[in-house]
Amino acid sequence: MSQGRSVNPKFDTREVDRWIGVPLGGGSMRDPVHVNDIRRWAQGMQNPHPLYFDEDYAKASRFGGIVAPQSFCVCTDDSHGAAPAIQGAIPGTHMLFGGDEWWFFGPRILPGDRIRQDRMLFDYKVTETKFAGPTMFSRGDTTYINQRGEVVAKQRSTSIRYLAEEARRLAQFNETEDPQWTDSQLEEIERLKFDYYGTFLDLGHERRLFVKPGEKLPARPIGPHTLMTFTTEWRSYLMTVWGAFRASGGPSSLHQAGWLPEMSRDLEGAKIDPSLGDGLYKGPSRGHVQPRYAQLIGMPRGYGYGASMGAWIIDYLTNWAGEWGELIHSRMQYRSPALTGEVTYLNAEVKGLSHDDPSGQPMAHVEVTMTNHRGATMAQGTAELRMPTEVKPKPVC
Repeated sequence: MSQGRSVNPKFDTREVDRWIGVPLGGGSMRDPVHVNDIRRWAQGMQNPHPLYFDEDYAKASRFGGIVAPQSFCVCTDDSHGAAPAIQGAIPGTHMLFGGDEWWFFGPRILPGDRIRQDRMLFDYKVTETKFAGPTMFSRGDTTYINQRGEVVAKQRSTSIRYLAEEARRLAQFNETEDPQWTDSQLEEIERLKFDYYGTFLDLGHERRLFVKPGEKLPARPIGPHTLMTFTTEWRSYLMTVWGAFRASGGPSSLHQAGWLPEMSRDLEGAKIDPSLGDGLYKGPSRGHVQPRYAQLIGMPRGYGYGASMGAWIIDYLTNWAGEWGELIHSRMQYRSPALTGEVTYLNAEVKGLSHDDPSGQPMAHVEVTMTNHRGATMAQGTAELRMPTEVKPKPVC
């Protein structure tokens, strides 16, 4: 993505230019990761894999105890990993997630770990969209590092920054009413969820072997989404806990990026009432669960978090690979949000296998699609997973 400056009076990006390549500050966790942080994350992401919450089950795993899912990295940041892509003031703008690219380097996050982040705006471009006219697609990097100095993962997040006034005028999303479901339809959705959960519970602690090109991953349904499920997701992010993060030093313009007054945090008031600064009651995320503010920024009703969409995908892939597999890289584009009342479906297919990884393990190349219940594409992309091989027998003495 090349840099594309805009000097449109309504969308002037000159303030953004000076932040490219600048090491950024932000918040860092005050306390080490607690096992209940991991449990709460699994619950919030609607991922009932017992490896992430059941101590007895996890003790029998290769890890010997509860381990964080690979998706948990984003939970250790104070801004969904998106802050580096929201730098420089453009008045009257809001943002949506446009996608994530992840690289994982091997270390897993365990209870007791301390994770810090390095952050930097990578690049941006401005283009015309049907959604909001002049729109910026900016990319920023967040690198996650543990207390031993090991790089756990790197996230390149894409933020879509746009003029809220233009999004309201163009009204691309205008269905303000939730779809309605019959009791029998809801029962069928629950049955499909149980079928999906059974696929990783049946694998258990075994290795997923004999993966072939053309193999389809089991479908994963999520939903129907509600204001309650979105709130539960939000509260699973550690950054939403009062006092859980502290400023780590270094510059950042995240809170002066040009947010609408109604979508800005009241940081002074938060010194008295912390809810004024947590982002959900008052702040950039309030539109997710308050339809009035969703419509202010061009959304029709309550809508889901891009970071959660990314977590759903990562959990989906790693649940399939099993505890002996590992997600190495993924690159996903987000096209439309999860809206209240909708059901999300994840599907994927193994497109190929390669055998040139230094570990000697096969690499599965997977194509992922996320759709809503009407079949509209919400996200899509590709991923590479390192798959297990048979255990070599011990030599006979």
